[in-house]
Amino acid sequence: MKSDPQPDVAVGGDEENTLYYQLADKIRRLIQSGAFEPGEKLPSIRRLSEEHRVSLNTAKSALALLEDWRTIEVRPQSGHYVRRPAEELPKLSSTKPNGEACVIQTNIPTRMNAAIGSGAEPTLGAAVQSTQLMPLAVLNKSYQKVMRDLPDACFGYDGVPGHEALRKSIAKRGTEAGYVVSPDDIVITSGAKEAVYLSIKCVAPPGSIVAIESPAYYALLEVLQSLGLKAVEVACDPETGIQLDHLDHVLGKYDISACTIVSNFSNPTGSLMPEENKKRLVEILNRYQVPLVEDDVYGDLSFRSPRPRAIKAYDTQGRVLYCGSFSKTLSPGLRLGWCIPGRYLQQFQLMKLVVNQCTSVAPQLVAAEILETGAYDRHLRKVRSQFAEQMDDALRAVRNCFPDGVRASRPLGGHVLWIEMPRHVDAMQMYHTLSEEGIQFAPGPIFSPSGAFKNFIRINTGFPWSPFLHRQVERMGQYIRTGK
Repeated sequence: MKSDPQPDVAVGGDEENTLYYQLADKIRRLIQSGAFEPGEKLPSIRRLSEEHRVSLNTAKSALALLEDWRTIEVRPQSGHYVRRPAEELPKLSSTKPNGEACVIQTNIPTRMNAAIGSGAEPTLGAAVQSTQLMPLAVLNKSYQKVMRDLPDACFGYDGVPGHEALRKSIAKRGTEAGYVVSPDDIVITSGAKEAVYLSIKCVAPPGSIVAIESPAYYALLEVLQSLGLKAVEVACDPETGIQLDHLDHVLGKYDISACTIVSNFSNPTGSLMPEENKKRLVEILNRYQVPLVEDDVYGDLSFRSPRPRAIKAYDTQGRVLYCGSFSKTLSPGLRLGWCIPGRYLQQFQLMKLVVNQCTSVAPQLVAAEILETGAYDRHLRKVRSQFAEQMDDALRAVRNCFPDGVRASRPLGGHVLWIEMPRHVDAMQMYHTLSEEGIQFAPGPIFSPSGAFKNFIRINTGFPWSPFLHRQVERMGQYIRTGK
């Protein structure tokens, strides 16, 4: 007698306890054991349902999770296949900064800054996503709804903390990143950069020293420079992020006013801090009583489910100022970010009042609507696998077009790729030459206050791969080989 299909969710609240997760894990182990070969077609959803005695929805969810893990891929009108692993590039080595505090002089030429940050489609330069990956229909529908239902609220002033509806929605989502906060703990900002700027301004007086990752996002260096701060670069592993022993040494050597970290899928390396490192980091910073400005704009773009925790999840003393944004997930045009300043809430709100009395209300209501209806989660499930595929495509192109000896990061989320070229290649000169041909990328030295990483580049993988982008990578490979 045939058994009835089991329910979709097993006892327990965690994803690991769901039947679809258990089925996905079982199929993954079968693939790892060689039961299914790379390129082999998997059984259909109906067959999986019958063989494993689960519902069709459970089988479908299991396959979706395997896509998120980059274990399988979908071929239109054909089915699900075991993904062929991309040919590996040599791994990057850990960075070795000199550990000396220095005055920040970014000196990024205006033309370069404008070109890298322009987001012209498609581009390898700006760390942006294609509009094809934005939920434009959902955004349009939500805008129409809030304009129809709440016209007075859309065009009026709001309080410094931001609209309550959005703060409530963000607070609910905090549990996915491992932290529990009240809506009153959150301040809405005009993008993550404003959140980071105000956070640093709260805790680091002019002339003081901030500990930063090496390499660090060049826009952060511009913020530090504008605030009259010095920086000391801390060694980082391209896979696991900041090296805690070196950070401990730096904290003991200097009077550090703050530390800044992109915890999940750092820009430019794509590194992901292990959970035990995040916990130990907070313990080290608490010992020295140093606040941490955490930038987690890429956390929701993990290629795997569930998303990694924020460092904020381990914050026991309120010293983590957590900064998030919808720019990398919904649209940069919303100009929406937020901060959870912890013990620095009052100072942060005062700084926000001085710099920008309130963030535009209409985008806040739109974002709240998208979060509350579940459209945000549906969108993430769709784009995570797309970003993973684009990262694989970019890595494959670099492997095929660049000469032997080139090394690259292997991010598990986000959409930036960090590449080390042979020592003799000058990334700045390469940029100046190829930008004249319309080829954009970010040269390594702009990610260091000391001008390190002279033979490194960062490329954006936020666009579906195309012959146009492939030709640009081919031209870059030609330059690396010939110097012209």
